[in-house]
Amino acid sequence: MPASSQSGEIAPLDIMTFNLRYASASTPHSWAERRPVMRKLLRDEAPHLIGTQEGLYQQLRDIEQDLGAGYAWIGTGREGGSRGEFAAIFYDTARLTPLEYDHFWLSETPGTIGSTDNFRKKKERAGSPRMATCVRFGVQGTPSTFYAVNTHLDNRSEVARRRAATQLARYLTSRLDPALPRIVTGDFNAPATPGTSVYDTMLNAGHLVDSWTHATTRGEHYGTWHGYQRPVPGGVRIDWILTSPDITTRYAAINTYRDQGQYPSDHLPVQAVITLPPPGSSGGRWPRAASRWARLRRKAGSRRRR
Repeated sequence: MPASSQSGEIAPLDIMTFNLRYASASTPHSWAERRPVMRKLLRDEAPHLIGTQEGLYQQLRDIEQDLGAGYAWIGTGREGGSRGEFAAIFYDTARLTPLEYDHFWLSETPGTIGSTDNFRKKKERAGSPRMATCVRFGVQGTPSTFYAVNTHLDNRSEVARRRAATQLARYLTSRLDPALPRIVTGDFNAPATPGTSVYDTMLNAGHLVDSWTHATTRGEHYGTWHGYQRPVPGGVRIDWILTSPDITTRYAAINTYRDQGQYPSDHLPVQAVITLPPPGSSGGRWPRAASRWARLRRKAGSRRRR
């Protein structure tokens, strides 16, 4: 399918968010057992962009190899370099070109690699360093560009999740060019329901919409964490694809693929088919911040793999 039609409409992009479950040799559900299932799922679905969580460096290299030569990825370990879990973004090199990227940590010192906030009360502290990866992509064959932000919020502390959501919303509205569409993928470790602080903050303060609820059509609703058990219909969605309101979501789905009972991860991938707005049609509701984005420095020693 061409990147744009004669009418000027940008061809749809297939987006996925997927908590990969970090690679482990422990059975059952070791990475060696899960990798062939992961390979088949990703090859069959062939998303144009995949926001991943929990991937370890060698695991991401395995996925890069399994996806084939048409994909590359951008990311860095949350403990710096190749250390720790990644919030890596894979992309189809035939459709998307990375123009610039940034990594930051969900803490009071976002430019400090591996940073966490050392609050006095344990319940206020994240259990491990948390971070986000942001890439500005160009859509090949078109003048369109957009931001992709991928993250993984803390699983232990609700206070840390709330603080991270506020930081992410502030980043989206003060550090990025408001004229450009935005896609936010992640495991938010919080229910995607109104009244949940993290969800409300991302949508309201971050000026985003939930692709699941805004999709023209969608598949069956399942809880997105299943722990290798049968997925729960109507369960809690903690893995989200959020977009700026100017993006149209044509279809959204939660993928329950397994092979002979083996799931690729303990989370289900969430997918959305989206259409970007025509270039120049997006309007910001906050001060323009393109120059601030341009001054960002790539301090984290991130990997861009081809």
